[in-house]
Amino acid sequence: MPIVTIQVTREGNKPGTNAVTADEKVQLIKGVSQLLLDVLNKPLESTFVVIQEVELENWGVGGVPVQEYRRQKQARES
Repeated sequence: MPIVTIQVTREGNKPGTNAVTADEKVQLIKGVSQLLLDVLNKPLESTFVVIQEVELENWGVGGVPVQEYRRQKQARES
């Protein structure tokens, strides 16, 4: 019985949103479950998918909070 946990920042992918949408969650669950069926032959009914949304300020990368990392990256690319 596989259990897959997907962690994403709590931010929207479209203007005016601040979370992963219900439709996006459905697609994640379906896609991960299908991948485990295709690769490991794990039945859909025995695959559990957990989606955890984490507040953006609770993420970090490159030694800094993710928002600062993104600002630095954008400055380098400009």
